[in-house]
Amino acid sequence: MVHRKKAKQNIGWMVALLWVCLQLASLGWAQENSTGDWPREIGTPKGTVVIYQPQPEKLDGNQLKGRAAVAVELKESTEPVFGSVWFEARLETDRAERTATIADVTITQVRFPEQDEQKSKELRAFLEEEIPKWRLPISMDRLLTTLDLTEQRAEAGKKIKTDPPKILFIAEPAVLITLDGEPKLKKEEGSELMRVINSPFTILLVSSEKTYYLYADKDTWYTVGDIKGEWTIAKKVPSKVAARAPEADPDTGEQEAAEDEEKPGPPPKVVVVTEPTELISSKGEPEFTPISGTDLLYMSNTDSDVLLHIKNQQYYVLLAGRWYTSAKMEGPWKYVPGEKLPSDFAKIPEDTEMGTVLYSVPGTDVAKEAVLDTQVPQTAAVDRKKAKLTVEYDGDPKFENIKGTKMTYASNTATPVIHVDNKYYACDEAVWFVAGKATGPWQVATSVPDEIYTIPPESPIYHVTFVRVYNATADVVYVGYTQGYTNTYVYNTTIVYGTGYWYPGWYGRYYYPRPATWGFHVRWNPWTGWRFGLSYSSGPFHFTIGGGGWYRGGWWGPGRYRGYRRGYRHGYRHGRNAGYRAGYRSGSRNAAQQNLYRNQRNKARTTKSPATAGKSAKASGMSHRANNVYADRNGDVHRKTDKGWENRTKEGWKSEKSQPDKAQQQKAKPTQTQMQKSQQRQNQQLNRSHQDRQRGDQRARSYNKARGRSGSGGHSGGRSRGGGGRGGGGRR
Repeated sequence: MVHRKKAKQNIGWMVALLWVCLQLASLGWAQENSTGDWPREIGTPKGTVVIYQPQPEKLDGNQLKGRAAVAVELKESTEPVFGSVWFEARLETDRAERTATIADVTITQVRFPEQDEQKSKELRAFLEEEIPKWRLPISMDRLLTTLDLTEQRAEAGKKIKTDPPKILFIAEPAVLITLDGEPKLKKEEGSELMRVINSPFTILLVSSEKTYYLYADKDTWYTVGDIKGEWTIAKKVPSKVAARAPEADPDTGEQEAAEDEEKPGPPPKVVVVTEPTELISSKGEPEFTPISGTDLLYMSNTDSDVLLHIKNQQYYVLLAGRWYTSAKMEGPWKYVPGEKLPSDFAKIPEDTEMGTVLYSVPGTDVAKEAVLDTQVPQTAAVDRKKAKLTVEYDGDPKFENIKGTKMTYASNTATPVIHVDNKYYACDEAVWFVAGKATGPWQVATSVPDEIYTIPPESPIYHVTFVRVYNATADVVYVGYTQGYTNTYVYNTTIVYGTGYWYPGWYGRYYYPRPATWGFHVRWNPWTGWRFGLSYSSGPFHFTIGGGGWYRGGWWGPGRYRGYRRGYRHGYRHGRNAGYRAGYRSGSRNAAQQNLYRNQRNKARTTKSPATAGKSAKASGMSHRANNVYADRNGDVHRKTDKGWENRTKEGWKSEKSQPDKAQQQKAKPTQTQMQKSQQRQNQQLNRSHQDRQRGDQRARSYNKARGRSGSGGHSGGRSRGGGGRGGGGRR
C-alpha cells in the first residue's frame, strides 16, 4: 500500500498517468477503461478512498442494493483501513454499450472490523460524505455475473405457452415465408399492384396476371400463381414490380458481402405458411457430428439447433428457447422442460459448436446469466416538458376487454392504449403517457396503476407490463423496461422468446400486427439478444426483412423494434470462420437499436438525469491495484491470493487456513467443528464471488474485443461455433 511519503514522491507519476488517460479518452478508449478497471479510487483532502468492485445483493427495478469492500488511506495514517459498506443506489443502464452506472448512492451501513467504535464512527462519517458524490461505472457483464440469482424475481408468470408450432423438416435448402393468417391485400398507391400486408416480406400481386412476386435479393424475385404453391425464380420481372423492391438495408452491403465466405448455393425452396410454423432445413439428408464429452450428436448441415441423444435415440430441437423432442425428424414433436433434458446437455462445452444452446439448459452459467440479463432494466430520464405523443387510430378508437381484468385496450392502433380508472394510459417506445381521453392530449405519466401489471400473457399487449415508472421530479420521470417488453421472458429457470400465443392482427384500412413467437427462427445471443433468421444461409439470397415490406410503421415491435429486420445469416456463421469479433460485428451492427431510448423518437424525449448533468457527482478514478478484495455478508474483509484466502484483522492480513494448536482444539472441540463448518461455508461463498468476478471480467474483455475496443487482457477469437458461430455470438 502507498504510504504518505511514497504518495508525495509519486505525484509527478500520477500527473503523467492522468495525461495518458486523457489521451486515451481522445482516441475513444475511455469508455472501456471507465467501466473495465476495478477497484476505483478518488482523492479527498483527508486522503484516498478505494472501493473494490461492488457485490450486488438485490436489484428491484432500477434500485440496486449491495455491498463493497473499501480501503481508506488517511493522510495521518501509515496503513490503509479496510472495511465494508452497504449501499442503495439508482442504476442507470445502456444495454447498447453494455454499461451501467451506480448513481445517487446512499450508504446504509458501514463496518470496520479492525477499528474501535470511535474510529469506526469517524470513518463512517467520512465515507457517508464522500461516496454519495461518486458515480461508479461498471460493465453490464461484470454486473450480471455478480448478481445473486436467488434474489431475483422471475418476470414472467407460469402461463407462457409451450405447445409446439407446426414443425416442418425439409432435407434441402429452404426458407420460411410467414404470413399472419390468410393473405391480406392492399392496393399500392399509384399502381394496379396489390401488396400482401400481413407479412414482413415484400410480396406483390399483379392482379391482371394473377401472379405473385416475392423479393429475395437484389435483382432476384420468386414468382407463383398460387401463393401457397411452388415458387420459382422469375426469369422476367415487370418493371412496375421491380420498382417496388425494398430499399437497401443500411446495416448491410459491402462490408457484409466482404465478410461472407460462403460460396453461392442453389436457389432455396420457398415455403409459405399462414399459421404458426417453424422450419428445419438441411443441405441434404441429416448429417450428425459428435459433441465432445457427451453422448450427443448435433446436425451439422443445418442452421437449426438439432441434437440426437445416442442412448435414447431421440431428436431434440431448440425453437424460441423451448425444447421439443421426437423419435423422428418428421415428428410428431412434443415439448420437454429443460429440467427433464438428458444430463448430457449440461455437459456441452461452451467453446464447442453447440455451446450456443446452453442459454436454454437449466443450471448452466450461460442460462443463469441470460435470466439475469432479462431482469436488468434499460433506463432513461424522460423530460416532462419535451416528451410528446400522438396516437393514430384506424378510424375512431375501438376498445376490447382484457381477459381476466376490468380494463380495455384499443385494438385499432399500433400504440398500446389502456383504459383504466377513468384514464387512458399509452405505452410508446417504453415510455408511459396518460390522458383524460383516448385521443389525448397526452402527458408523460408519473405513475401507472398497479392493475396494468395484471395483464395476462394471453393479451397482445402483455409486453407493456415490463415497462416501469420508477420515480419522478418536477423536471424528469425515471423510466425503464426489462426484456419482456421486447418479447423475452423468464420461464422457470431459463429464457424463452415470445409468449407462445397467437394474437390476430388488426385489419381495416391499415394492418397492425401483434407480437409473434413463431416463424422467424429466433436464436439468442448473450450480448445482443434474439436474432432472426430464415433457416437457410448459403447462397446470395437475403430475403430482406424490412425495407418496403411494411405499412404504417412496420412489422410488430415496440418502437418498430428491428429484431425482424436483422437476420442472423452472417452473425451466426462467421464467428466459426473468423472468430468471435466477426461474429459479433456481423450479427449486431447498429447497436443503438438494442436501446429503445436511443432511437429517433425517444431522443427528443429523454435527457440526462440530474446526477449525470450536475457538477456534484464525481467520476471515480481507475486504480492499478488488484481487484481481489471482497466483503462477506457479515462485513468482514477478505482477499484472494495465490496461496488462498486471507482475512483482514487488527494484525493485518492473516491466512484463513491457520488452525489453533492441539490444546485449543481439544478444549473446544464441538465449537471448533462448528467453526470449521462455518469457515467452509464462508469460503464457498467467497470462492463463488471470486469465480463470478472472474467470469464477468472474461465476458467484458470478450465483448470489448468484439467491439474493437482496447481492454485489459484480451481474447483471441478462434474458429469455434462457441465464438460467435451458428449460435449468434456466443461464448468464450
